Amino acid sequence: MNAVFRLPRRPKAVVFDLDGTLIDSEALVLDAYMAAANRHSVPFTHDQFLSLVGRHRQYSEMKMREYFGQAFPLENFYAAVGEHIGDRSASLKPGVGALLDRLDAIATPYALATSSGPGWVEKHFRTHNLASRFRGIVTREDVTHGKPHPEPYLKASTILGYPAGDILAIEDSPTGAASAHAAGLMTLMIPDLIHPDEETRSRVLHVGRSLEDVLKLLDE
Repeated sequence: MNAVFRLPRRPKAVVFDLDGTLIDSEALVLDAYMAAANRHSVPFTHDQFLSLVGRHRQYSEMKMREYFGQAFPLENFYAAVGEHIGDRSASLKPGVGALLDRLDAIATPYALATSSGPGWVEKHFRTHNLASRFRGIVTREDVTHGKPHPEPYLKASTILGYPAGDILAIEDSPTGAASAHAAGLMTLMIPDLIHPDEETRSRVLHVGRSLEDVLKLLDE
Protein backbone atom coordinates (compact mmCIF):
# COMPACT_ATOMS: atom_id res chain seq x y z
CA MET A 1 0.00 0.00 0.00
CA ASN A 2 1.19 3.49 -0.79
CA ALA A 3 2.77 4.73 2.45
CA VAL A 4 1.67 8.34 1.83
CA PHE A 5 -2.04 7.50 1.70
CA ARG A 6 -4.08 8.34 4.79
CA LEU A 7 -7.78 8.10 5.41
CA PRO A 8 -9.35 11.58 5.39
CA ARG A 9 -10.71 10.94 8.89
CA ARG A 10 -10.89 8.06 11.32
CA PRO A 11 -14.01 6.04 10.52
CA LYS A 12 -16.69 5.80 13.19
CA ALA A 13 -17.95 2.56 11.66
CA VAL A 14 -17.19 0.15 8.82
CA VAL A 15 -19.35 -1.66 6.26
CA PHE A 16 -17.97 -4.77 4.60
CA ASP A 17 -18.96 -6.53 1.43
CA LEU A 18 -18.99 -10.33 1.78
CA ASP A 19 -18.03 -12.30 -1.33
CA GLY A 20 -14.48 -11.61 -2.41
CA THR A 21 -13.98 -9.21 0.50
CA LEU A 22 -14.49 -11.20 3.71
CA ILE A 23 -14.71 -14.68 2.19
CA ASP A 24 -12.78 -16.22 -0.67
CA SER A 25 -15.93 -17.38 -2.42
CA GLU A 26 -15.67 -16.11 -5.97
CA ALA A 27 -13.55 -19.04 -7.22
CA LEU A 28 -15.84 -21.54 -5.47
CA VAL A 29 -18.94 -20.01 -7.08
CA LEU A 30 -17.24 -19.75 -10.50
CA ASP A 31 -16.46 -23.47 -10.39
CA ALA A 32 -20.10 -24.21 -9.49
CA TYR A 33 -21.42 -22.03 -12.32
CA MET A 34 -19.14 -23.77 -14.81
CA ALA A 35 -20.27 -27.19 -13.58
CA ALA A 36 -23.94 -26.18 -13.82
CA ALA A 37 -23.43 -24.81 -17.33
CA ASN A 38 -21.80 -28.08 -18.35
CA ARG A 39 -24.73 -30.04 -16.89
CA HIS A 40 -27.15 -27.92 -18.92
CA SER A 41 -24.96 -28.16 -22.05
CA VAL A 42 -24.60 -24.40 -22.45
CA PRO A 43 -21.38 -22.42 -22.98
CA PHE A 44 -20.40 -20.16 -20.11
CA THR A 45 -17.22 -18.11 -20.06
CA HIS A 46 -15.09 -16.57 -17.34
CA ASP A 47 -15.92 -13.10 -18.67
CA GLN A 48 -19.63 -13.85 -18.47
CA PHE A 49 -19.22 -14.86 -14.84
CA LEU A 50 -17.30 -11.67 -14.09
CA SER A 51 -20.21 -9.64 -15.47
CA LEU A 52 -22.31 -11.02 -12.59
CA VAL A 53 -19.84 -10.38 -9.75
CA GLY A 54 -21.23 -8.02 -7.13
CA ARG A 55 -24.54 -7.59 -8.94
CA HIS A 56 -28.01 -8.05 -7.50
CA ARG A 57 -30.05 -11.15 -8.35
CA GLN A 58 -32.42 -9.47 -10.80
CA TYR A 59 -29.52 -8.15 -12.87
CA SER A 60 -27.82 -11.55 -12.84
CA GLU A 61 -31.01 -13.25 -14.01
CA MET A 62 -31.39 -10.70 -16.79
CA LYS A 63 -27.82 -11.34 -17.96
CA MET A 64 -28.22 -15.12 -17.78
CA ARG A 65 -31.32 -14.93 -19.99
CA GLU A 66 -29.41 -12.65 -22.31
CA TYR A 67 -26.68 -15.28 -22.55
CA PHE A 68 -28.87 -18.38 -22.80
CA GLY A 69 -32.31 -17.22 -23.94
CA GLN A 70 -35.59 -16.37 -22.28
CA ALA A 71 -36.63 -20.03 -22.03
CA PHE A 72 -33.49 -21.11 -20.20
CA PRO A 73 -34.43 -22.94 -16.94
CA LEU A 74 -32.74 -20.56 -14.52
CA GLU A 75 -34.17 -22.11 -11.35
CA ASN A 76 -32.82 -25.51 -12.39
CA PHE A 77 -29.48 -23.90 -13.19
CA TYR A 78 -29.24 -22.22 -9.78
CA ALA A 79 -30.26 -25.48 -8.12
CA ALA A 80 -27.37 -27.19 -9.91
CA VAL A 81 -25.02 -24.46 -8.67
CA GLY A 82 -26.17 -25.07 -5.10
CA GLU A 83 -25.81 -28.83 -5.45
CA HIS A 84 -22.26 -28.46 -6.72
CA ILE A 85 -21.27 -26.26 -3.79
CA GLY A 86 -23.05 -28.56 -1.34
CA ASP A 87 -21.81 -28.25 2.22
CA ARG A 88 -18.60 -26.51 1.22
CA SER A 89 -17.91 -23.07 2.64
CA ALA A 90 -15.46 -20.48 1.44
CA SER A 91 -12.48 -19.66 3.64
CA LEU A 92 -11.94 -16.23 5.15
CA LYS A 93 -9.77 -13.83 3.19
CA PRO A 94 -6.36 -13.08 4.71
CA GLY A 95 -6.48 -10.47 7.44
CA VAL A 96 -10.18 -10.77 8.33
CA GLY A 97 -9.63 -11.98 11.89
CA ALA A 98 -7.00 -9.40 12.74
CA LEU A 99 -9.03 -6.55 11.23
CA LEU A 100 -12.22 -7.45 13.10
CA ASP A 101 -10.25 -7.84 16.32
CA ARG A 102 -8.77 -4.39 15.82
CA LEU A 103 -12.18 -2.83 15.16
CA ASP A 104 -13.53 -4.47 18.31
CA ALA A 105 -10.55 -3.20 20.31
CA ILE A 106 -11.15 0.40 19.25
CA ALA A 107 -14.94 0.05 19.68
CA THR A 108 -15.69 0.67 16.00
CA PRO A 109 -18.89 -1.15 14.98
CA TYR A 110 -19.26 -2.82 11.63
CA ALA A 111 -22.02 -4.14 9.37
CA LEU A 112 -22.40 -6.16 6.20
CA ALA A 113 -23.85 -5.07 2.84
CA THR A 114 -23.97 -7.94 0.36
CA SER A 115 -25.65 -8.91 -2.88
CA SER A 116 -25.91 -12.48 -1.62
CA GLY A 117 -28.97 -13.99 -0.01
CA PRO A 118 -29.49 -14.58 3.73
CA GLY A 119 -28.90 -18.33 3.49
CA TRP A 120 -25.42 -17.84 2.04
CA VAL A 121 -24.62 -15.21 4.68
CA GLU A 122 -25.89 -17.38 7.54
CA LYS A 123 -23.90 -20.37 6.31
CA HIS A 124 -20.61 -18.49 6.28
CA PHE A 125 -21.26 -16.49 9.43
CA ARG A 126 -22.00 -19.75 11.21
CA THR A 127 -18.90 -21.45 9.79
CA HIS A 128 -16.62 -18.61 10.82
CA ASN A 129 -18.43 -17.52 14.03
CA LEU A 130 -19.15 -14.03 12.73
CA ALA A 131 -22.84 -13.53 13.51
CA SER A 132 -22.41 -12.05 16.99
CA ARG A 133 -19.71 -9.65 15.83
CA PHE A 134 -21.66 -7.65 13.25
CA ARG A 135 -23.96 -4.80 14.28
CA GLY A 136 -26.19 -5.42 11.25
CA ILE A 137 -26.57 -7.40 8.04
CA VAL A 138 -28.07 -6.17 4.77
CA THR A 139 -28.66 -8.89 2.15
CA ARG A 140 -30.24 -8.73 -1.28
CA GLU A 141 -33.60 -9.53 0.31
CA ASP A 142 -33.43 -6.46 2.56
CA VAL A 143 -33.37 -3.88 -0.24
CA THR A 144 -35.48 -2.89 -3.20
CA HIS A 145 -32.48 -1.84 -5.28
CA GLY A 146 -29.25 -3.85 -5.15
CA LYS A 147 -25.70 -2.78 -5.92
CA PRO A 148 -24.60 -0.61 -7.72
CA HIS A 149 -27.55 1.37 -6.33
CA PRO A 150 -26.60 3.07 -3.01
CA GLU A 151 -29.51 1.52 -1.06
CA PRO A 152 -27.53 -1.39 0.50
CA TYR A 153 -24.91 0.96 1.94
CA LEU A 154 -27.43 3.59 2.97
CA LYS A 155 -29.37 0.95 4.88
CA ALA A 156 -26.21 -0.37 6.53
CA SER A 157 -25.25 3.20 7.51
CA THR A 158 -28.66 3.69 9.11
CA ILE A 159 -28.23 0.49 11.11
CA LEU A 160 -24.83 1.66 12.33
CA GLY A 161 -26.23 5.05 13.30
CA TYR A 162 -23.55 7.29 11.78
CA PRO A 163 -23.52 9.66 8.80
CA ALA A 164 -22.38 7.92 5.62
CA GLY A 165 -19.37 10.22 5.33
CA ASP A 166 -18.02 8.96 8.66
CA ILE A 167 -18.26 5.30 7.62
CA LEU A 168 -15.63 3.28 5.78
CA ALA A 169 -16.75 0.83 3.08
CA ILE A 170 -14.53 -2.06 2.03
CA GLU A 171 -15.30 -3.64 -1.34
CA ASP A 172 -13.70 -5.96 -3.87
CA SER A 173 -15.71 -5.21 -7.03
CA PRO A 174 -16.41 -2.16 -9.19
CA THR A 175 -20.15 -2.74 -8.70
CA GLY A 176 -19.84 -2.66 -4.92
CA ALA A 177 -17.49 0.31 -5.00
CA ALA A 178 -20.02 2.23 -7.11
CA SER A 179 -22.74 1.45 -4.55
CA ALA A 180 -20.68 2.58 -1.56
CA HIS A 181 -19.44 5.71 -3.31
CA ALA A 182 -22.95 6.68 -4.39
CA ALA A 183 -24.07 6.31 -0.77
CA GLY A 184 -21.35 8.74 0.32
CA LEU A 185 -19.12 6.36 2.29
CA MET A 186 -15.35 6.55 2.36
CA THR A 187 -14.61 3.66 0.02
CA LEU A 188 -11.59 1.38 -0.21
CA MET A 189 -11.25 -1.36 -2.80
CA ILE A 190 -9.34 -4.59 -2.26
CA PRO A 191 -9.68 -6.27 -5.68
CA ASP A 192 -10.39 -9.97 -5.92
CA LEU A 193 -11.24 -11.20 -9.44
CA ILE A 194 -11.78 -7.82 -11.08
CA HIS A 195 -9.17 -5.09 -11.21
CA PRO A 196 -10.49 -1.53 -11.13
CA ASP A 197 -10.71 0.56 -14.27
CA GLU A 198 -10.21 4.32 -14.25
CA GLU A 199 -13.88 4.99 -13.52
CA THR A 200 -13.75 2.77 -10.45
CA ARG A 201 -10.49 4.32 -9.29
CA SER A 202 -12.14 7.73 -9.44
CA ARG A 203 -14.80 6.49 -7.00
CA VAL A 204 -12.56 5.01 -4.34
CA LEU A 205 -10.12 6.62 -1.97
CA HIS A 206 -7.56 3.92 -2.50
CA VAL A 207 -6.97 0.48 -4.00
CA GLY A 208 -5.19 -1.84 -1.57
CA ARG A 209 -3.72 -5.31 -1.80
CA SER A 210 -5.37 -7.03 1.15
CA LEU A 211 -7.35 -6.44 4.33
CA GLU A 212 -4.01 -6.30 6.10
CA ASP A 213 -3.50 -2.96 4.35
CA VAL A 214 -6.74 -1.69 5.92
CA LEU A 215 -5.48 -2.75 9.32
CA LYS A 216 -2.35 -0.66 8.79
CA LEU A 217 -4.48 2.35 7.90
CA LEU A 218 -6.42 2.04 11.14
CA ASP A 219 -3.22 1.79 13.14
CA GLU A 220 -1.73 4.94 11.59
